[in-house]
Amino acid sequence: MPDRTSVQLGEYETAVLEPDQLTPRDIDRLHALQARGCLDLIPDRTGWRLKADATVGVLLLDRVRVVISPKFAIPGEQLMSWLAYALGTPVPATARRWATGPDGYADLVASALLEECERLLREGLRRDYVCRRSVEPVLRGRLDVVAQTTRRYGQLDQLHVRTFDRETDIWDNRVLGSAIKAALGLTSSPDLARALHGIASAFPQAPTPSAAVRALDRSHYTRLNARYRPAHTWARLLLCGGGVTDLLSDHGTTADGLLLPMPALWEAVVRRLGTEAVSPYGGHAVLGGSGIGITVRGDLGNISAFRPDLLLSLPGHDEAPSTLLPIDAKYKRYDCHGVSAADVHQLLTYSCGYAAADAPGAVIVHPQPGSHARRTLQVCGPRGVLGVIHVLGINTHATPEQATAWIGSVLR
Repeated sequence: MPDRTSVQLGEYETAVLEPDQLTPRDIDRLHALQARGCLDLIPDRTGWRLKADATVGVLLLDRVRVVISPKFAIPGEQLMSWLAYALGTPVPATARRWATGPDGYADLVASALLEECERLLREGLRRDYVCRRSVEPVLRGRLDVVAQTTRRYGQLDQLHVRTFDRETDIWDNRVLGSAIKAALGLTSSPDLARALHGIASAFPQAPTPSAAVRALDRSHYTRLNARYRPAHTWARLLLCGGGVTDLLSDHGTTADGLLLPMPALWEAVVRRLGTEAVSPYGGHAVLGGSGIGITVRGDLGNISAFRPDLLLSLPGHDEAPSTLLPIDAKYKRYDCHGVSAADVHQLLTYSCGYAAADAPGAVIVHPQPGSHARRTLQVCGPRGVLGVIHVLGINTHATPEQATAWIGSVLR
């Protein structure tokens, strides 16, 4: 395969491409990604302008390798810590010394997968009984009576048998073999590619990447394979192009690559942050957003319903009943400009639908590089206060544990 031209840009930045740098197949794939809100492809007089949205990662096209680095909220050296926190998986040791550089975010995930696969190899890969059909001169396992009578017509010089042997060629290992192959196509680091090549032969592969994804979707972890969960988490990122079932509602990219929508990552972070922050004080997250959520009836079309990203149940003081607090994650620069009118209207609706009538309130949580921040918006009408919106900025330069402690002190 010919070397691809590397194109570097950050979130919300634009890169200019020459007309001959994109093939018709590339244009179709980029338009499909544009329909999903990952980026914008705009034709102009000199060629094409490629504008990234709130997306980071690597995109491999026929002639171009696009690397989109995080520029707004989460620095490269902290991205893996926050990603691992959102996925609920241990932070790989490589993340402590690996920063997002020219090789991009894909190398971070590939190195995390490599670390987990090396650990599994040291511990010994899981084996399970696998059924094999073969023709043998002596009886091994079970005789396949149907095959023997229809193919050998009663002859006994060769026996059709079914054997059951403990092998590593099982789905737990196949998905990792497929993910290693995908990682090799994305990484541009020679050292990382060499290390991935070194362990690739130890892991069998699924027939196709989609078969590996389907196996992950059917996964059920027990005490026998629970140690595979972190490796499978990173494998899913690579195989789905950034779409993780536990994290995103995503169907994978239509181009080879690894793209992560940052708003979805931030929503997952906020859900875990809020839940863990209030649990020491007796609070908990309300699963499903308290039933059917807020519904709109009587309009044309179907009934619509919407819920906040997180709904917390907070214990009342003394003998007071518990209260509900709606929280919404906003991946926006609310450290630099005011809250939009649309978000104010949205949070007021949540406060009216969930919070106590005598104290309507809601919370916006946004990323803020450098420091934690808190401000309060009071929305008033002719008859008094309509609601209070707390705007909390989480310092993404800090660790998730430090952010959890701070937001817990605020919500207490």
